[in-house]
Amino acid sequence: MPDETTPSAIEARIRADLTAAQRAREQLRIDALRMALGVFHNEEVDRRHPGHKEHGRPLNEDDRVALLQRQINQRREAAELYRKGGRIDLAEKEDQERAILEAYLPAKMTDAEVREVVAGLIAAHGKDFRTIMPLASRATKGRADGRRVQEIVRELIG
Repeated sequence: MPDETTPSAIEARIRADLTAAQRAREQLRIDALRMALGVFHNEEVDRRHPGHKEHGRPLNEDDRVALLQRQINQRREAAELYRKGGRIDLAEKEDQERAILEAYLPAKMTDAEVREVVAGLIAAHGKDFRTIMPLASRATKGRADGRRVQEIVRELIG
């Protein structure tokens, strides 16, 4: 596990890509990557506060993936709002930034892989939705869409 002085693999990739984007003068990519690094930094600073629930615990890869996923979701929501407001230009910018950030997420699980995980959980814990769903969510976190996982759990339990 990397300590606070060693950047994670995701962060190292973002920093390297930021340098390349600066050399190529790709302003959209520069903005998106700087924003992601800023979110990582802000979370690290927040964790220094004694009142923070994760006080003193350094960011790990899962934390960074969760922060990136949150940024991606915010951009998706913003793009929808811009479209409703008739600002297609801003919606497209949000979509492009979202696509840039999605490249740093782990590979998505296929439906077959999710079914395999859920089937294993059902075999181990029974067919209770309230038991299986949280376990399935944790097992597929960041690698599968939550709504799709829920549909598959309902399908296999039903």
